[in-house]
Amino acid sequence: MQVSVENTGPLERRMRVEVPEEKIANEVVNRLQSLSRTTRIQGFRPGKAPFKVVQRRFGTKVRQEVIGEVVQTSFYEALAREKLRPASRPTIDPMDAEQGHGLVYTATFEVYPEVNLAPIEKLKLEKAVCQISDDDVEKMIEVIRKQQRSLQAVKRKASEGDVLIIDFKGSVDGEAFAGGEARDFQVELGSKRLIAGFEDGLSGAKAGEELTLNLNFPDEYHKRELAGKPVKFLVVVKAVNEQVLPELDEKLFSSMGVNAGGLDEFKAQVRRNMEREAEMAVANKTRNNILDALYAANKIELPKTLINNEAMHLHEQFSASLQMRGINVDNLPVKDTTAFNEQAEKKVTLQLIIADIVKTNQIKTDPATVRNMIEKIAQSYEDPNEVIKWYNSDQNRLAEVEALALEDEVVKWILSRAKVKEQKLTFDALMNKGQTE
Repeated sequence: MQVSVENTGPLERRMRVEVPEEKIANEVVNRLQSLSRTTRIQGFRPGKAPFKVVQRRFGTKVRQEVIGEVVQTSFYEALAREKLRPASRPTIDPMDAEQGHGLVYTATFEVYPEVNLAPIEKLKLEKAVCQISDDDVEKMIEVIRKQQRSLQAVKRKASEGDVLIIDFKGSVDGEAFAGGEARDFQVELGSKRLIAGFEDGLSGAKAGEELTLNLNFPDEYHKRELAGKPVKFLVVVKAVNEQVLPELDEKLFSSMGVNAGGLDEFKAQVRRNMEREAEMAVANKTRNNILDALYAANKIELPKTLINNEAMHLHEQFSASLQMRGINVDNLPVKDTTAFNEQAEKKVTLQLIIADIVKTNQIKTDPATVRNMIEKIAQSYEDPNEVIKWYNSDQNRLAEVEALALEDEVVKWILSRAKVKEQKLTFDALMNKGQTE
């Protein structure tokens, strides 16, 4: 077999493979002989048909089958000989396989790039650190109380902390706009969840009042067609409610699963939950810091095929997440994945970097580590045992956790070698902003 390779791009290769006629002809003869011993042909007893009759009847079909198999086996033999790692399925040009002339074909494909990793010792990294303070615990307890609040209608003027039930209708340049109208909408004064001035404009209002709020959408508003524009809201205040928070008593403790130990045990459980959440968030933030640093320090030429495949995968995930939230995705452009290209490039780059680190340094994980990771994930659910069973019942889910566990080992390996600076964070800064406010 003769093989020649031409570089037609940074990562594209065109490989010409020539297979001698002898190899094909011998295999064709072997198969025809086997057929002649078993095939029933009219006019002959089973297995007694002359070879030439069998050849005339089945020769073309058998040769096509052999050529198909030879293309596949010779392609991988040629890859091994030339030490090429294809990153995409090959495109096979029209073949020359005329009987008596052997087989000649050309395969075009992309290969994986070489990863020349930047020195890990020169990486400057931040490792997140978070200590749960007594103040953090007290703030979280207030959040828990607020989550179990009740509302009590009042006849006084609305003030900060009150929850108003309103109808509103917005207009820009006298025209209504999508999402600018709602009925029985609940707004908490002081929460700063609405555009600037809306909640302030409701302060001092009483149930039954009608108000006009002349405001402006922020310049960075998520709907570009409304960003920076003046807007008028007609608001009807239907009710003013004050929040009534539950007492720190046995009823509240029991609702949170604390049936003994009183306030001290309740606080201890809140702290344990916060510490578990913080531990996972710290690990995620540190991992993200490391991945960002790796990506910034290593620029790799990427196969277009890998980028396109990953962008399609991200597009499918995005569509699935919209469907889970009840959003109709029928009008989404099915194959328009360009919006995901940048994210795909980063993900593919990091996959190649991590794979290189794992292979070069023989980094491994073990079943016990994977088990521990699944148990940690399960602890944040109501029924941890069911979650553990769910992971263990599907090999793909287990593989995802194994990949995360291996990535954790890579993170540890990098942290032990890079220049690391602690990034001290409060619980509120570490978690979603405002979680304990």
